[in-house]
Amino acid sequence: MNKLLLLSSVLITGIASAQTASWQMVPGKISSPWAEKVNPASVLPEYPRPQLQRSEWQNLNGLWQYSVLPQAQGNSLPASFQGNILVPFAIESALSGVGKTVGKDSVLWYQRGFTLNGNTKGKKVLLHIGAADWRADVYINGTPVGTHEGGYDPFTFDITAALKKGAAQQIAVRIWDPTDDGPQPHGKQVKKPEGIWYTPVTGIWQTVWLETVPETYITGTHQTPDLDSKQVSISASVQNLQPTDEITIAAFDGTEQVATKTGHDTSATLSIPNAKAWSPSNPFLYDVKVTVTRKGKTIDEIKSYFAMRKISIAPDNSGIQKMMLNNAFLFEYGPLDQGWWPDGLYTAPTDEALQFDIAKTKEMGFNMIRKHIKVEPARWYYYCDKLGMLVWQDMPSGDLGNHWENRPGVLGRATDQNRTAASEGYYRKEWNAIIDALYNFPSIIVWTPFNEAWGQFKTKEITEWTMHKDPSRLVNSASGGNYEPGAVGHILDLHSYPDPAMPRPDLFGAKQALVVGEFGGLGMPLDGHTWQSNKNWGYQNFKDSDEMFKRYTTFTDRLSMLISHGLSAAVYTQTTDVEGEVNGFMTYDRKEMKMPLDKLKQVNEALYNK
Repeated sequence: MNKLLLLSSVLITGIASAQTASWQMVPGKISSPWAEKVNPASVLPEYPRPQLQRSEWQNLNGLWQYSVLPQAQGNSLPASFQGNILVPFAIESALSGVGKTVGKDSVLWYQRGFTLNGNTKGKKVLLHIGAADWRADVYINGTPVGTHEGGYDPFTFDITAALKKGAAQQIAVRIWDPTDDGPQPHGKQVKKPEGIWYTPVTGIWQTVWLETVPETYITGTHQTPDLDSKQVSISASVQNLQPTDEITIAAFDGTEQVATKTGHDTSATLSIPNAKAWSPSNPFLYDVKVTVTRKGKTIDEIKSYFAMRKISIAPDNSGIQKMMLNNAFLFEYGPLDQGWWPDGLYTAPTDEALQFDIAKTKEMGFNMIRKHIKVEPARWYYYCDKLGMLVWQDMPSGDLGNHWENRPGVLGRATDQNRTAASEGYYRKEWNAIIDALYNFPSIIVWTPFNEAWGQFKTKEITEWTMHKDPSRLVNSASGGNYEPGAVGHILDLHSYPDPAMPRPDLFGAKQALVVGEFGGLGMPLDGHTWQSNKNWGYQNFKDSDEMFKRYTTFTDRLSMLISHGLSAAVYTQTTDVEGEVNGFMTYDRKEMKMPLDKLKQVNEALYNK
């Protein structure tokens, strides 16, 4: 090894050692096997945006400084900081190294220095934050560069004008998050966690990164497959596009180019010969390359991917609407997946951990996941695309008033909530942003605007807006019972604990597919693997794995019968234990399966043959 390489190695080792020495996970709670693999010098180093990839980027995850200040004193950058925090783990999490609660009366400040990599002359530098809960004010070298409100959608600021000469720069982020004291979408976070409500998540909880781009650059793509016509429509959004610039959109099957179009138009409809349909049993992905050229020179280029798949509903021989994948009925069965971690809360400790739940769900014999009241990082959906997992995506709820009334024949009926203009605005803005951010992931086949009347408002209007926003997918208007009498949406969704049930086939004129959107919830706390020592609960508790599995088979037997009566899909509660809930297939720390994996796979997969 030459002296320069040796010196570099010593410097890198020294930096990593110093960062590790100044951080440790907050003790006192269980943790997943991946927590010990978290390296402060290389936190979630994977490229965070699989659907729009470039080669030049810089990860800003790692140790930042932080301070929590009273809101009245928190408008300016603190003169000093209280310690280090590991980004992108929320301050309440163990992996943050802090473990503090913030609340509506305080603000959280982050700060770190960074050095720009590479030559940025004549280029733009973009700052990306995958998600930060809730209001984020961002400063570069003391200059405000933007404000974002929303806990679940990614956001980007052009920070070029705020950069100083030279490589050394500084970033600061101010966060205010009222959790359940505000009207904004906050999912299952509450200031006093108990039951089905969990620990708050405040601040940055997805990757922070920089990207260097040319003055003319691709900001996004919009990809919609049409399996029936064997075509895919792809459009590109391009900043500062010149009239003579050419855009090439090309599709690839591996290394083989199967379709391409070049011209001044930013959109193309490509014919895909011998189109390979994507499904859970054959999750085939086509690659995409979008290139902007000027006078024969490449200005910008990104890589992406798409899948040829179709989701629809159609009546069976009895006139009952069925959910169809690629024009054929496939019973959709999977767990309710909260996406919480005992060590990282909203954030998986590592990319390997992020994949684990999906892969393990597939091993259990499921073909679908209902992502419940949370949005995941883009890489989670990429792994669903890659592994072949159907996804039902919920909108995280907020402003949680509801008003139930009894209604014969269904779970219940609620009246829509009267939300303030501000509350409605936060919901609409974020739901729109979430759909935009996740639109290109083919694994997502269902949007769910509302769950169990939590903050549900203007049901018909919101459902029809969602259907218009994305006509390529199904919309599950009101999971769990707050049905609109006009039968808006594609799906009629009943929640039934613990035994599965289905809505009446004749309800609302049999215009919708019938599903049981939640059932099950069999609980079993395992010593050494629970979040808390008491108040652990499930809908029906067991002490023995064999007895629990025996009870579970009564559910699959009943599902088999319901399928013959027109049931299209079912969602079992749930993938893992979460805090006080012990009704997971796995413990919260992901270290133990509660029922035999091979037996689960056998009884679950038998349902697809009905």
